[in-house]
Amino acid sequence: MSLVPYVENSIPALSKLHNSSAQFRFANHSLRVAQDWRQLGVAAVVWDAAVVMCMYLELGQVELKGKVAIELGAGTGLVGIVAALLGARVTITDRAPALDFLQANVKANVPADRQASVVVAELTWGERLERFPAGGFDLVLGADIVYLEDTFPALLETLEHLCSGGTAVLLACKIRYRRDSDFLDMLRQRFRVEEVYYESQRDIHIYKAVKTTPCRDL
Repeated sequence: MSLVPYVENSIPALSKLHNSSAQFRFANHSLRVAQDWRQLGVAAVVWDAAVVMCMYLELGQVELKGKVAIELGAGTGLVGIVAALLGARVTITDRAPALDFLQANVKANVPADRQASVVVAELTWGERLERFPAGGFDLVLGADIVYLEDTFPALLETLEHLCSGGTAVLLACKIRYRRDSDFLDMLRQRFRVEEVYYESQRDIHIYKAVKTTPCRDL
C-alpha cells in the first residue's frame, strides 16, 4: 500500500530487489514479474512474504477453484496472479500510482483464457469501500502489508468491510517489530486468528483470520 521510492542499496541481500524483473515457477506456469524499485519503491518489488504465500497456495490447503478472492496492497501482483492461475476469480488491488504497473504484470503472466477472471482495481484502505461488495469475498490475501502503524485502523476497517463470517483472510508477514504483533492483537479483537504456516528459511509467518464479531465503527 505504501509507495515509497528507495535509493540504491549496496546490501547484497537486497540486490535482487533492484533487478528489473523476478522469475518464478508457480501453478505449472513460468512467471516473469516486472519490478520497479526506483520509481515505485516497496510497492513494486517481490518480497519474500509474497513468495511464501504463493508456496502456501500451491500446497492446496485453501480451495481456490471457483472462489472469489481479493488481494490487498498487491504491488507486483504475484500473489493474485498465482491465485488466478489456481482457479480463483481475483480482484487485485493497490493505490492508484501502482495500477498501470500492476496491470502490465497481470497481462504478461495470466493466459488469455484466464484474463477475464482477474480485475485490477484501485483500493486505498478505508476509502470508498462501498465500491467493493460488503462481505462479498471468499478469500482476502495480503503479503507483507502489515508494516505501517498509521495504516492499521484503515486496514482493519477494510478487512471488516470485505469479510463475511465465511471469509478467510490470509496474511503473510515477518514479525519485525513490536508493532507487527500489535496489529495481530488488534485483529484478534474482531477475528479469530491462527498461524497456519511458517517458512523458517525466510522467517515468514502466514496467519489465517476469520471474522467473529459484527462490523462496528473504529
